[in-house]
Amino acid sequence: MSEVCISRIATATPPYDVHSAFVEYATGLMEGRERSLLRAMARRSAIDHRYSYIRVETEEGTGSVDGHVLYRAGDFPATAQRMAIFEQLAPQLQRQALDRLALTDAERRSIGHVIVTCCTGLFAPGLDFEAVQHLGLDPGTERTMIGFMGCYAAINGLKLARHIARSQPEKSVLMVNLELCSLHFQETREMEKILAFLLFADGCAASLIHFDNSGIALDEFRAVSVPQTREMISWRIGDAGFNMVLSSHVPGELRRAMKEHIEELNPSGEVELWAVHPGGRAILDAVEEGLELNPEKLSASRSVLRSFGNMSSATVMFVLEQLMQTAQRGQRGCGMSFGPGLTAETMSFHVL
Repeated sequence: MSEVCISRIATATPPYDVHSAFVEYATGLMEGRERSLLRAMARRSAIDHRYSYIRVETEEGTGSVDGHVLYRAGDFPATAQRMAIFEQLAPQLQRQALDRLALTDAERRSIGHVIVTCCTGLFAPGLDFEAVQHLGLDPGTERTMIGFMGCYAAINGLKLARHIARSQPEKSVLMVNLELCSLHFQETREMEKILAFLLFADGCAASLIHFDNSGIALDEFRAVSVPQTREMISWRIGDAGFNMVLSSHVPGELRRAMKEHIEELNPSGEVELWAVHPGGRAILDAVEEGLELNPEKLSASRSVLRSFGNMSSATVMFVLEQLMQTAQRGQRGCGMSFGPGLTAETMSFHVL
């Protein structure tokens, strides 16, 4: 019997690995004890690579941005310039992910709805129109943009896709999760802000969701909100890019929330697969401790964090893609992402 499933996921990142260059740049801003502290935090971040269209090499690259020009000391770009770059480069990254999804002609014809999640850029007509045009879909294909929800937007996108598929069983849903976080680097020497920039990167995931008899079956969705934590994560549009607040208290609050909801999220310890958004090493440690998980349960999340960093809404889909490569029929799982609120958006699933 078929169920609403993620039948396939494809991912893509920009070409330039900027993590080491950023660490060198950021530590150069600091002095004395703060410089040593930042280096130590970078070593403990459990991140080796982060990707961007912003290049720091001297040679020219196609479809890239010179970081030395874009982020010139004392003259960082205004929001309008950052959005112009987003409009230029985001469609390129989306096309890479869509091409890797390798849709058949029949699958393209079955798509009745396109969902795009993004919190790092916007323009209209936007990425939803770009996806329809690139794939040659019916111009009347329904489209929904899920904007400014942050890292947990993909879980909400999957929830919407499940509702749509159940109301139109003959149709498929295409979901795209795309973020260019590196366009919002701010000129600052504040340690907490620098540590936030140390986490974020760029990436895109594309997924096909429909009734099928194989894949990741979407079972149930639940939001877990932590009281009195509203301002611990915020994301607002400023004159010089989008401004993030990411409190150092977030891991502790998540750990406490996980403990309080352990029976809902992991009833009788039966969940075998964990697709936890790797918001940072401390976030994964908090979930592991709060839910009393064996370390290997978060190996896919830690692998994605090490290889790509935190790509906001796209990241949990990278984790699910990795899990799909080894998941066994019948295994039960939980997907989870965190964001403003402070809220954990969760999804239970099983493998068909």
